[in-house]
Amino acid sequence: MADATDAAARGPEATTVVIPAFNEAGAIGAVVRALAASAPWREILVVDDGSSDETAKEASAAGARVIRHPYNKGNGAAVKTGIRQACGAFILIADGDGQHRPSDAARLVSHLDEYDLVVGARSRRTHASAARRIGNATLNRLASFLTERPIPDLTSGFRAARRDALVEFIHLLPNGFSTPTTTTLAFIKAGYSVRFEPVDAAQREGASKIRLGSDGVHFFLILLKVITIFSPLRLFAPVSAAFFAIGAGYGVWTIATQSHVTNSSVLLIVLSVVLLLVGLVSEQIASLRFEGRPPR
Repeated sequence: MADATDAAARGPEATTVVIPAFNEAGAIGAVVRALAASAPWREILVVDDGSSDETAKEASAAGARVIRHPYNKGNGAAVKTGIRQACGAFILIADGDGQHRPSDAARLVSHLDEYDLVVGARSRRTHASAARRIGNATLNRLASFLTERPIPDLTSGFRAARRDALVEFIHLLPNGFSTPTTTTLAFIKAGYSVRFEPVDAAQREGASKIRLGSDGVHFFLILLKVITIFSPLRLFAPVSAAFFAIGAGYGVWTIATQSHVTNSSVLLIVLSVVLLLVGLVSEQIASLRFEGRPPR
């Protein structure tokens, strides 16, 4: 009996499904009904991010609890509202456009007895275009290098996590489309257990609201920002080493060809030392973030 109680305490019965939605009237009703039929969730919470269509009405008619923003604040802002308003100890975040399979939702949540964050890692057969796949692959490789952990899907919005851990990083979450990137990096660099669970993404309903160019650059900047917060030496050390190698190499070449060291090579070497020192100081500051952190 105790095992059954413990399982219920960490399963769908203790999970709030958070669905950020903006102008998803054509799909949100079916998404809510399919999720409700897939498992006995604590609640399904749809955050209508200032839609101009019938998103809120369709979600409510399907049985979801609906919270409505008075105007469009962004996908990340909707997710943060959902985290703050959730009643469950665990949170499953899903898109409102029909991409995610309801049958995968309970599977993600089932791993929360061992992991703090479970990310639905989309397969290569995803709905995304070739350009977007290349962009995502580039971000995944860079994130893997900076975190020293293989990351198969950095930007997947389909994820389950412990609510208390999400609340810990809510101040870092942007209001735009970079919430998945930020949460993944923050959980990994903070030492939480993160699992990437393979899932298939279906064709979305309607047009994507993510702009490949501007949002791709924004994702990249968010990645650098989060790494700088949690592990700045992973960023400063390689840049410092590159400047030192260029300066030292140029200095050796000028000594061999001109019998003197140029100011340019000296400046590059000095710059590399300054960057390394800034990285060391930043690393010490980053470590202070976790002093006095409450035990889990």
